Amino acid sequence: MKTTMNLPDALMAELKRRARAENRTVTSIVEESLRAHLESHHEQWHAPILPTWNSGGYRVDLDDKDAVLDAMDDVR
Repeated sequence: MKTTMNLPDALMAELKRRARAENRTVTSIVEESLRAHLESHHEQWHAPILPTWNSGGYRVDLDDKDAVLDAMDDVR
C-alpha cells in the first residue's frame, strides 16, 4: 500500500544515509522498524477492565430477545 508520511528532515536524511550504507531501500528500513516497534509494544497492551456487579444469581440468555427485555423491565 502506498502512503504519505511527514517526517522531520533530519530523520529522513538519516534514513536515506542508512539505506545507502546497508544497500537497502528506505521502504524496507521503515517497514522493518515499524514491524519491530509494533511487535515490541503488542504485549504491553491490556484489555480494559470492565465493570462488574452482583446479579444475585440472576441469569438471562442474551440470544433470547424477549428474555433480555423482561430482565431489563425487572431491573427498572
